[in-house]
Amino acid sequence: MFNIDEIFEIAEQIERNGVQFYSKAAEKFHDYSKKSILLKLADMEKEHEKRFHEMRLELAKRESQISQFLDPQNEARLYLHSIANSKVFDLRADPLEKLRKVQTVQDLLRIAIDLEKDSIIFYLGIKEFVPSELGKDKIDLIVKEEMGHVKILTDLMENL
Repeated sequence: MFNIDEIFEIAEQIERNGVQFYSKAAEKFHDYSKKSILLKLADMEKEHEKRFHEMRLELAKRESQISQFLDPQNEARLYLHSIANSKVFDLRADPLEKLRKVQTVQDLLRIAIDLEKDSIIFYLGIKEFVPSELGKDKIDLIVKEEMGHVKILTDLMENL
């Protein structure tokens, strides 16, 4: 079974991958305004990583009280295991690999939108298994911000 620490480590790695992806993606844009939007998204992902890290530290303090999610049917374990081991969240994979296949700016934005959507799905999944007193509201905030990223990227694509 995944423990809370492992779940938040996965979330931190997803955000680190996002930082690398957006930073490298910005290099593919020559237009300053588009480049700056991607760099801002990278900064937002850094903030998300920091929040997940802070939540993880707080949970470590309470580890003696709560060492694993309450999951009598192992639903959380099965769900999170399948997502964490999927190609989308292969934490050993180079997050920049997807950029190597990019031919157009539209390709890049589609990939970014898909990555954001996949992150949202993962965070909504972990939120269901995190007690309110351990930061469910913080996960809600991150999900809303990731949804905002989808909107920003969609607007960028529509304005090309």
